Amino acid sequence: MSNSPATKPDYGVDAPAVMRNFFLIGGACLLLAIFSPHILHLGPVDLNARSFYWPAGFLIAEGFLFLLYVKVGKFRHRDFMLSLHPWRGDEQVLDVGCGRGLLLAGAAKRISALSGTGHATGIDVWSNIDMGGNSSAATQHNLDLEDISRYCTLLSQPAQTMSFPDATFDVVLSNLCIHNIYDQPTRRQALQQIVRVLKPGGIALLSDYKLTGEYASELANAGLIVEKKRGSLITTFPPLTVVMARKPM
Repeated sequence: MSNSPATKPDYGVDAPAVMRNFFLIGGACLLLAIFSPHILHLGPVDLNARSFYWPAGFLIAEGFLFLLYVKVGKFRHRDFMLSLHPWRGDEQVLDVGCGRGLLLAGAAKRISALSGTGHATGIDVWSNIDMGGNSSAATQHNLDLEDISRYCTLLSQPAQTMSFPDATFDVVLSNLCIHNIYDQPTRRQALQQIVRVLKPGGIALLSDYKLTGEYASELANAGLIVEKKRGSLITTFPPLTVVMARKPM
């Protein structure tokens, strides 16, 4: 077996336990449908074992849709998100919950392609529950492989207690991060921090599969101009919505 270092970036598997459970539970339902007696006697209830084909098909299909997102969809969604901002090359960018660096690297590449003076900062607490193989070292390795480390800085800090001065960033990015803050008051703190560190005239692009109405409402209440953009319904699973919020000058 080769021990040579990876030569291609590895941006990990989002929510690995979720995808695993789709396949495991779907597979169990499929085995029940195939190998169980035609009628299952569960106490007073008689259940047709062939009915397990329906949840089996549904769960396995969802598992493959999740896999499609991991292998293809999240790269397309990254490009879609970044296309919502007209890049100049001098932007100061913040990626909130950068994970293994997919969005961060994309922003840095746009700065690099314009021979810009901008810089991209990624913050995270690097949870392995939310992203497989998640660590700052893995993220740094990806940035090194992409040859964009000089445009990037990684910091370990939570979204709700950012250390940056007010009005530091032109662009704030986040994908599938803020919903992992489970209590609403702490999510509000994270959104307030995003507003605080965003420069006047700057834009926040926050993508998620749920709670985007809450994000939009909180940002609008803070005085930002908010609209929503839908991601692809085919290659993003679950379907993702991008909250675009611009801070007035």
